[in-house]
Amino acid sequence: MYFLDRRPRRQITQALRDSVLEDLPEITEITHSELRAKCVEAWAYALAESSFERVRDLPGEANPGTFRLRRGSQVEHLRGVTRIALAIADDFAARFPEARIERDLVLAGGLLHDVGKPWEFDPANCARWEADPSRAGLPSLRHPAYGAHICLAVGLPEEVMHIALSHSAEGELLTRSLEGLIVQRADHLWWSIAGGCGLLEESGNAILAERRITPRALASQETQS
Repeated sequence: MYFLDRRPRRQITQALRDSVLEDLPEITEITHSELRAKCVEAWAYALAESSFERVRDLPGEANPGTFRLRRGSQVEHLRGVTRIALAIADDFAARFPEARIERDLVLAGGLLHDVGKPWEFDPANCARWEADPSRAGLPSLRHPAYGAHICLAVGLPEEVMHIALSHSAEGELLTRSLEGLIVQRADHLWWSIAGGCGLLEESGNAILAERRITPRALASQETQS
């Protein structure tokens, strides 16, 4: 039996859009009003095609089951990557005024680079793919590719779509844009530093070891108090 469309679309409500802004407040810093609105729409669209109610419900993982945060959700990653990417862009812009970096694209790209994760992380999708990878693959689409679909579906510019598509391994087949390069480096740096800080579960230690990263022991509760 073949199903033409398994996506469990929900209605995109204003409450859903409002939740996106609550979880990703940096969206309000985008100066271009249409770009700002479409960033909200992209996350609302992605969530509406999944079983996740809001962005903060997405697990804090790089890929399903890989580099799982000890605490926190995908929101910590998205906002952290965006702040790092902006710091890189702003530092170069301040010290080299002749450098032309589109700050709004860095902001939008940082917040949307993982917008395809509701599809790849959806428990129903994962269960179906794992049950028989020979039918639709495992996964059928990774989050960079599905994120590109989301960006195009809501009318975001190709510059933002490119960042979503190229931030991970798929991007090694492309020439990344300048803003895409900044977000990609910020994304990989965030997970590496999280690993070095000991913020990831031990299941990711083998991958960290391959990258010559040693997790540092976390501060004890007594030290923190």
